[in-house]
Amino acid sequence: MGENDFGHLERLVSELDSRGLHARVVRTQSGRAFVRVINPNATSLAENVTCRAQAAPSCRDWYYWWSWGERMHTAEDPAGAATKVARVLAAVGE
Repeated sequence: MGENDFGHLERLVSELDSRGLHARVVRTQSGRAFVRVINPNATSLAENVTCRAQAAPSCRDWYYWWSWGERMHTAEDPAGAATKVARVLAAVGE
């Protein structure tokens, strides 16, 4: 894991915290890292977000990815990514 993705993950944690979600960077034994996000008002609502580059012929951009492998949002906009995660983890009535 490069420092670039770790920095993106830390910025996402900050944005998620500001939205009232509990988030932290978790590093696995293999060295990979992800953000564990939990809605404190409904702890069964949780998600793991990774950050990795998507190599394209013309450029190499960094993205946040949902746990099921779908690309979520550009890593250059952690606030936008946090908004998407908050929407997905919102409890009914929130």
